Amino acid sequence: MKWGLLFDIARLKIEIEELENKAAEPGFWDDLENSQKVLQKTKSLKTKVEKYEKLVSDLDDLKTLNDLALEEEDAGLIPEIEEELDKLKEAFEKLRLETLLKGPYDRNNAILTLHAGAGGTEAQDWVQMLLRMYTRWAEKHGYTVKTLDYLDGDEAGIKSVTINVIGENAYGYLKSEKGVHRLVRISPFDASGRRHTSFASVDVMPELDDEIQVDINPEDLKIDTFRSSGAGGQHINKTESAVRITHIPTGIVVSCQTERSQFQNRDTAMKMLKAKLIELKEREHKEKIEDLKGVQLDIAWGSQIRSYVFCPYTLVKDHRTNYEMGDVDAVMDGELDKFINAYLASEKQL
Repeated sequence: MKWGLLFDIARLKIEIEELENKAAEPGFWDDLENSQKVLQKTKSLKTKVEKYEKLVSDLDDLKTLNDLALEEEDAGLIPEIEEELDKLKEAFEKLRLETLLKGPYDRNNAILTLHAGAGGTEAQDWVQMLLRMYTRWAEKHGYTVKTLDYLDGDEAGIKSVTINVIGENAYGYLKSEKGVHRLVRISPFDASGRRHTSFASVDVMPELDDEIQVDINPEDLKIDTFRSSGAGGQHINKTESAVRITHIPTGIVVSCQTERSQFQNRDTAMKMLKAKLIELKEREHKEKIEDLKGVQLDIAWGSQIRSYVFCPYTLVKDHRTNYEMGDVDAVMDGELDKFINAYLASEKQL
């Protein structure tokens, strides 16, 4: 199969031309919000075409180098050819997986919520470790991370935290992380040096545009305000600016405390609630939000999607794809791409 057909480059170029024609129309800048979206989409499509064209160029260069080695019978060029081939395969696979992100919200920013499971301080420390892991992963990809809600642990770690990962395709990639994550290690909080197993849940949802309408009955909402606390920075104040919203029919609870005002916190919390309700509605194949009930929200702590073992050996294994890595420290430092790619590939049965 030709690469151009695989990545549908012809269609992308037609779409770019159509968007550029739209940008050239009179009055295009009258609607600034819409014009920005058109420009962002144009830039995104151009980036994909540029990646493809670089891939083709690199392949041509590699073919030339290989022909030269054959012509001159220069075995010394083999290591360089093999190295460049590995790089080409990696770039190809990354671009191929980008084409799999065709879900309605895959291009959106992501909202991650981490909750400590049973285990007290040990589980709360595990949440802090996971927060660092996802923050490092996001930084490696040039994404911005913004804390939305934060609840400190009793003695150490974090009970729960919600972050916004901002950047193109953030949700498309991070949706693979949704589920229960299991930690096995010698606990630093156990004076006897015993091995402990801890659990934390990771929930992932897309950040939705204001254009997406969700019909929520105001009578179904319980809205509480409280004083902000935790790692919020200097703008955290002593007024009740933090907001917690409970959707009574489903039991979904969202909260935000790191914005500067109660209005901003409420607006962000409502966005989170809308995203969660849409996700739940689609998963349950319901036509209306009113049809949703709370029974689907139970967390099964034993059904982990991934295990992180520090002792008696080191291994990180994804139980959905069976992909595993022995370098647990690298994974905790944000090396998650191979797990994410394996999940995306398995979902598309590639």
